[in-house]
Amino acid sequence: MTIPLTIISFSIAMVIGTITALVQFADVKILKQIARFYIWIIRGTPLLVQLLVVFFGLPNLGVVIDPFPAAIIVFSINEGAYSAETIRGALESIPKGQMEAGYCVGMNFMQIMTRIVLPQAFRTAFPSLSNSLISMVKDTSLAANITVSEMLMVTQRIIARTYQPLILYIEVGLIYLIFSTVLTIVQRKVEEHLNSRGAQR
Repeated sequence: MTIPLTIISFSIAMVIGTITALVQFADVKILKQIARFYIWIIRGTPLLVQLLVVFFGLPNLGVVIDPFPAAIIVFSINEGAYSAETIRGALESIPKGQMEAGYCVGMNFMQIMTRIVLPQAFRTAFPSLSNSLISMVKDTSLAANITVSEMLMVTQRIIARTYQPLILYIEVGLIYLIFSTVLTIVQRKVEEHLNSRGAQR
C-alpha cells in the first residue's frame, strides 16, 4: 500500500496546494483568509494526530472511514497545506511584468496563470515539491497507526511471528532508502531537463 498511498495522496495534494496558492495569489479576501486558516491548522498540528482524529475521532460523530481512504484524505490535506506555501512562494517570484503583459494582449487571469505564470512557478517549486514527495514516502509509515497495511505494518506482523525485530526493521529501513534514492535520482534528471529547457529559452 505504500506506493499507491503515496501516489494518490501526493496527486490530490498538488491539486489542493495549487488551488490554495492561487486563492492567496489572487488576493480574494475571504477565500484568502480561509486558505490561511487551513494552512495554519494543518501546519501547526502533527500528521499523526490528524490521522488519529480522522480515523478514531470522527466515528464519534457518526463518520466512519476505512483505513486506506482515511490515510489518503489526511496525507492529501496535510501535504496540500505545505505544497500551497511552496507554490505560493514560487508564484510570487514571477515578475509582475509578465502578468501585466498578459493583460495587455487580452488574456484573462486564468489564461495568464495557466499559460505563463504556473509553468514557470512549477519549475521553480519543483525541487521543494520533490523533497516533499520523498518525505511523504517515509511518512506513509505513520499509516500503520490506523491499521493501513503498508510496509511498516506488514513488518510488524512478520516480527510478531518471527521475533526478529532488528533484522526486519533494518530491512524495511533499507526499502524506504531505496525508494527515496530512486526518487532523488529522478528528481535530479527532471531538474536537469527543466534547467536545459530554461537555458534554451
